[in-house]
This record gives sequence, structure tokens and C-alpha cells, in this order.
Amino acid sequence: MRKIRVLVVDDSALVRKMVSDALSEDPDIEIAAVAANGKIAIQKVTQCSPDIISLDVEMPEMGGIETVKEIRKTHPKLPIIMFSALTERGGMATLEALGAGATDYVTKPTSADGGVAVRELIKERLVGKIKALVRFGSGSSSESQTLPSAARRAGIIAQPRIVAIGVSTGGPNALAEMLPMIPAGFKLPVVIVQHMPPVFTKALAERLDTKCKLRVHEAAQGMTIEPGNIYIAPGDYHMELRRVAARVEVLLQQGPQENSCRPSVDPLFRSAVQVYGAHVLALILTGMGQDGLRGCEHVHAAGGQILAQDRASSVVWGMPGFVAQAGLAEKVLPLSAIADEIVRRAW
Repeated sequence: MRKIRVLVVDDSALVRKMVSDALSEDPDIEIAAVAANGKIAIQKVTQCSPDIISLDVEMPEMGGIETVKEIRKTHPKLPIIMFSALTERGGMATLEALGAGATDYVTKPTSADGGVAVRELIKERLVGKIKALVRFGSGSSSESQTLPSAARRAGIIAQPRIVAIGVSTGGPNALAEMLPMIPAGFKLPVVIVQHMPPVFTKALAERLDTKCKLRVHEAAQGMTIEPGNIYIAPGDYHMELRRVAARVEVLLQQGPQENSCRPSVDPLFRSAVQVYGAHVLALILTGMGQDGLRGCEHVHAAGGQILAQDRASSVVWGMPGFVAQAGLAEKVLPLSAIADEIVRRAW
């Protein structure tokens, strides 16, 4: 198998070298070219035919967002990973770049990373995504598939009282497409774990709130879960649900990572089952890894319902693929069909 060719784009010569050196240490990756701004990057795409691009968000002459838009005119499927600063401005710009067609993002190392070698952090954050996006991305055809889950075979379907969603790579765009399709007056609360760092989850909630017919919040400690509202777990906190008297509220905690993630999908799904039992409608969308698989096992054992996004419409069919292949999903659906299915099951 030939090496994955990466185009590294950043206005800082030091960052270009650090990223190039870090990626070159992996035997499956080689640097196709480097570029100091978007204009040069567009030329390099034509000249070098990279398999994937690592792209800085803020650059002179042509910034990352404009560069994404230009590349998408000629290369609609070329994976682009935004290399973003962990700041409020960086979070907003990254979401704008994703909306313009970028595939995913990673955050640049900061002083808050505790002195861990910068090169090692870059490798940790970039290499896995590069390999997943180039070699294990989505398929070529979209299909719906109904699977004979234990609950369906027994004819037992509990009315959902909450929708719980887990999502990772490709998630911001998937949520921005799917959630606005849920109509005003939807009777259930929606709780979401999107793998994202602090600051970015707040920006995501604010961005989705402008697009959706339901109110979207970054969840806070003790917040009451109310019908017709959407709650997104804040970065670096596991989000759980707990019943306090007649209400259900958010519990945030910084326990150990699960599936190398915090927030993780599994704690949310487990707690949802503890509060709502069989009345959970779980949804696993596009993402790397298998976070959500164990949580879905809890939902399934309790008699709840589980949906998964299909391979063709997923940026990476990791999380939904594990759930589907384990026989836990009642239906595997293209992203465009999921909102209607949620509404149909809720009402």
C-alpha cells in the first residue's frame, strides 16, 4: 500500500516544519508539499495531487476558509483537516471552515498541554485522522437498512422520552444538516455528545441555535432537561443525566476519559438508561473509533431504540459501523432520512 501524501499549509515556517517532521515519522505517511498560504496551496493541489490537506485557519493573502471554498470547486472529495487554535475565535472560524466544506479539524498544541512534546501531540492528533479519512472514509452508495433487533422481534417498542446522540468526525456538519429538520413543537429533549474541546462546543451550540427550530444550549451543571430543547456536552466534561425529584438535570464530571474521549458518548447513554429505562431513542452518527458502542449495549438491554447513520453519508463509518455490525441498530439510515425517523418514532 502506497504512502498517504499530505499537503501541509501554514503561514508559520516553524509550524510547517513541526507538522511535516511529526507526520514523516509515520511509515505510512509522506509530505507531498508545503505551502505558506492558501494561494500557494491551491497551486500545490494541482501540482502534487495530495491525498489529504492539513490547513491552517488564519493565514495572510488567502485564509483557511477561503482556501477551502476554492479547493472545493475543483476537488469536492479531497479531505481537508483544519489546524485550529484553541480559542473562541479559532472555534468560530473552524466551524465556518467546516460549513464551507472542510472535513475535520484538530487543535494546535498550547501551553495548557502540560509540556508534552509538541511533535508527539501533533502526531497523536493528526495521524489517526489522516489515516481514517484517506483509507476508511465513507462508501459510495446510500441505503436504508432495517435490522431485526431483539426489541423489534418481540414486538416491544417503548415510547421514547429522550433522544440521545453520539457523534465525532464529521459531526458539526452532520448536526447542522439533521437538527434543523426537526420541527418546532418537537416534544422530546435531545442530548448530544460531540467530540470537541472546550470553547468549540460553545461555538457549536451557538451556531446550531441560529439554524434550528429548537433551542440549542451548551449544557451546564444542574441545568434542567426540558422538552423541545437540545443540550450539547461541554468540551472536557462527561455529561450525564440524573433525576432529582420530578425533574431531570445535567451532571457534568471530569472522570477518566472513556474511549480516549472526554466528553464520551458511553457515560451519557448509560445515564440516560438509568433515568429513562426503555424510553431512550439513541442515535450514533459519523465518527472515528467505537465510542457509543458500550452505551448502545445498555440501551439495547433496557429495550430502548437505536438508530445509526449509514456508511455512504458518514465522513468516517467508525462509530455507527461498530453499532450496526454488532446488531444493535434497529435501522441504518442516510443522514437525510434520520430527522424524519426520529420525529416518526417520537410522535
